[in-house]
Amino acid sequence: MKLATLKAGGRDGTLVVVSRDLVTCQQVPTIARTLQAALDNWDACKPQLEDVYAQLNDGNAEGAESFIEADCHSPLPRAYQWADGSAYINHVELVRKARGAEVPASFYTDPLMYQGGGDSFVGPMDPIAALSEDWGIDLEAEVAVVTGDVPMGADAAEAASAIRLIMLVNDVSLRNLIPNELAKGFGFYQSKPASAFSPVAVTPDELGEAWQGNKLHLPILVTLNGAAFGKPNAGEDMTFSFAQLIAHAATTRELCAGSIIGSGTVSNKQGGLYGSSVEHGGVGYCCLAEVRMYETIEGGAPKTPYLSFGDTVRIEMLDASGASIFGAIDQEVVRYHERQP
Repeated sequence: MKLATLKAGGRDGTLVVVSRDLVTCQQVPTIARTLQAALDNWDACKPQLEDVYAQLNDGNAEGAESFIEADCHSPLPRAYQWADGSAYINHVELVRKARGAEVPASFYTDPLMYQGGGDSFVGPMDPIAALSEDWGIDLEAEVAVVTGDVPMGADAAEAASAIRLIMLVNDVSLRNLIPNELAKGFGFYQSKPASAFSPVAVTPDELGEAWQGNKLHLPILVTLNGAAFGKPNAGEDMTFSFAQLIAHAATTRELCAGSIIGSGTVSNKQGGLYGSSVEHGGVGYCCLAEVRMYETIEGGAPKTPYLSFGDTVRIEMLDASGASIFGAIDQEVVRYHERQP
């Protein structure tokens, strides 16, 4: 099943069920007006939403309308919990190696995770807004899951059973603000602005064999200014599964329905010139920081700049037939202007 949120309908938008081919959708106000409302009452809502989904795919849905990705907000325009892990240890290893530091042994058994701002996400085709290019604006292409209620101390099996939906995310980072924040010993805040999620969130069964071991085994496709930048497989080199990440997040607290847990930047182990960029036959990268780290390791200094105003980023994932699963995150970097009420 595929679900999305249209911007129309207030701050939390309007829930729609989307056809498998992303061509049509249908509002479902008698089932749930918003995605959060559906998640709060998932056991009752899910069968009804699945009935609408079947009708859409059969072409028999009454009140179906065209699905337009540009009309979408992130599936959850805001969330009670947004926690992002760092499940791809290759990415962490590169960061450490670039500055001549070792990776602590605990990093391989205990996930890294930070708590992001869930009060205001941006839509998948909304701009990446910043006040200054000097902040070091970077994309981070990731996979994320949305949970149901998770009890404190849940083990991995309990955590896996709580996974309701999967989606993609651009977890934007302001790299030049990170060092000073981390030096204070209190984590990210200013360096992690609003994230954008894919237009569509899907249930695990929709992914078929690509969803195994609570990991999504498909390439995540990243385009920068119209050129292929990355295509690493999200299921490879993922040290911690989503079940493990959820269990980590729930170690000392309950997670409520609608919590979002991210994978961290997708990163595959690779060698060769600057880690084998796409143009050199590799799988490329899901963030600019990673290629800059390879450049530092191999050449002594980074060459690739961070994002500038006017740059464009596209993040997408295709199924085995080449069809888009989640729709695309397609954003332009712009100078921030205050939103008008």
